Amino acid sequence: MTDGQHIRQLTGLRFFAAFWVVLFHYWPKLDVAGTPMFVQKGYLGVELFFILSGFILCHVYRTSVETERFCYGSFLWNRLARVYPLHLATLVGIGLLAGAATATGFTVDSHILSWSSLPANLFLVHAWGFADTAAWNHPSWSISAEWFAYLTFPLFAWAVLRLKRRPLVAVALAVGFMIGLYAAFEQVAGFPLTRATIAWGALRIVPCFAYGCALHALWRARPARSRRAALAGVALSTALACATVALGAPDALIVVGLGIVILFLGRLAQTGSNLFTAAPLVYLGEISYSVYMICVPWMIVSVNATAKLLQINDERLPLGLWLVVLLSVIPLSAASYHLIEKPARGRMKLLSEAWGARRPKAARA
Repeated sequence: MTDGQHIRQLTGLRFFAAFWVVLFHYWPKLDVAGTPMFVQKGYLGVELFFILSGFILCHVYRTSVETERFCYGSFLWNRLARVYPLHLATLVGIGLLAGAATATGFTVDSHILSWSSLPANLFLVHAWGFADTAAWNHPSWSISAEWFAYLTFPLFAWAVLRLKRRPLVAVALAVGFMIGLYAAFEQVAGFPLTRATIAWGALRIVPCFAYGCALHALWRARPARSRRAALAGVALSTALACATVALGAPDALIVVGLGIVILFLGRLAQTGSNLFTAAPLVYLGEISYSVYMICVPWMIVSVNATAKLLQINDERLPLGLWLVVLLSVIPLSAASYHLIEKPARGRMKLLSEAWGARRPKAARA
């Protein structure tokens, strides 16, 4: 179901992407032998976020770009309101936690409080090659990459509009670009682009964001007409995506499959279906950014404290304790969302509206 600018089926998918990343980070803290392939591929939850970002931003802003009513400054401010307050809060929180840990006798990794990397983190350019090390709240590298995509969004929108009557060509070009870039990058850098973070993180978002924009062009040009066909597409694409993950397929193939799932969920929404729009699932999607941003700080605090209390030397927790630590991310994220993320976003938008109201009418025109 589409609700104005929101595609509710895709809102819930954001939580899946975030929790996939959480499992990837938390699994090494579980006292168990072996790691399932699904968990090993958890870093691709970030690629799922990046594709969703391109798809949703085109959904919200493509018409204004096409009709030349797009306001770049307002767009960037709204995007900053979406990501920056919680980014700043977690950065400050990490600093306070590290200071408290040092004062109480815990050993803090010297890279966490990298003062030389602080300016890049504050200006959201730490995934652009401007940070010395992965410092402060490491997951925020992807927010830096998102900021790069926001700044260059008009270029993506222009490219999609040039191919709006040939959306299959747009998708084919985006997939070809992704496959080619992945292969070339690994050949040159010696590691996959899908594992880039502080180094080359800004480049990592480009093929996924372009793919999401192209998928939106196809979604808009070829709307769904049959709910049954859309549901079958969701089921088949999800099964194929899960199979590629379980079999440890190349990352490019998995990422392409994740995009197809997004496309068919969007097509299901076009039919007016309420499937996958239950209020709890949508709510989890709404707090997914908080889930993503607090998961590593919470893991560091909770695992270290538990290991010290129980005198566990390798920081690998028994299943019961591990599940408590893992699942407690959800209520903590809900608190973060309601206490920091949502109110700060609202205040930043009010500032923008107040500033706009004070501008002369000629300037607003």
